[in-house]
Amino acid sequence: MRIGELSARTGASRRSLRYYEEQGLLVSSRSPSGQRHYEEEHVQRVRLVRAFLAAGMPSGTIAEMVPCMSRPSEDRARQAVEIMGRERARLSGAIDGLAAARDALDSLIQDNQAYLARSADDDA
Repeated sequence: MRIGELSARTGASRRSLRYYEEQGLLVSSRSPSGQRHYEEEHVQRVRLVRAFLAAGMPSGTIAEMVPCMSRPSEDRARQAVEIMGRERARLSGAIDGLAAARDALDSLIQDNQAYLARSADDDA
């Protein structure tokens, strides 16, 4: 498939797909005229890359994992497990922090709703 179809199927812009290639996150073959061509497996790869980027994972870290995404060897698998474990711990910490912030907001919302209810009762 060409870049436009990959873009349509994944939601990634053509510019993003070219960036992914520059960063080593995606590799395309080229036609004699220089057009990029992608395989079906690239659809899942792009979705995975987008998910990792959305989670705040640096493109350099993703690039370290790319060789393990399609044809792992024993060495690559060990490296991937280490990298992925580190990123999982980072994501878990971020999730915990977000959950704590959400809980604090819930508490503040409840406090302010209770205040508003008391104010309405006092005005009545």
